[in-house]
Amino acid sequence: MSLLPFCDWLAGTSGSIALHESLFMYPLIESMHVLTLCLFVGMTMMMDLRLTGLALKRVPVSDVVARLQPWIFLGFIVMVISGVLLFYAIPVRSYQNIFFRVKVVFLILAGLNALMFHSGVFKTVSSWAKDAEPPSRAKLAGVASLVLWAGIIITGRMIAYNWFDCDKPQPGWVQVATGCSYDAQR
Repeated sequence: MSLLPFCDWLAGTSGSIALHESLFMYPLIESMHVLTLCLFVGMTMMMDLRLTGLALKRVPVSDVVARLQPWIFLGFIVMVISGVLLFYAIPVRSYQNIFFRVKVVFLILAGLNALMFHSGVFKTVSSWAKDAEPPSRAKLAGVASLVLWAGIIITGRMIAYNWFDCDKPQPGWVQVATGCSYDAQR
């Protein structure tokens, strides 16, 4: 199942065209995306470093989470909205970008990691909140988050490069990995 026909349709909508061709809006949205990424990832890293036991050892985990979570949530909401708008501006190129595809996989894994943490070990935080060394499941969640968000940032940055664009001659494995369709090349 390919989403390419949907992305092709989306690219032809007036809003997508206007956003893509805008002199100011696309760069402003991209800048907003990066700034809120800094907010979100900065706060998330502080929380993850506490979960790993590498920083803020004297501050209870529950206090760290309570203080950072509103900022993490705000950054996440604006980051998602701006990310969706960036995709909307260039849906075909994004969909066929191998780095975008890897980033989406990392985003899903990061979301699952956060869900597993909050629905698992964090439910017992009152019993270990003040420990300098959190339980191994909390440490694992922190390390996984740090690694996944580093991957998300790297792959997100690589989206801008056109090494694997479909309009260039590519090896067969690249054509498969990017979902390039010879009929839809631009």
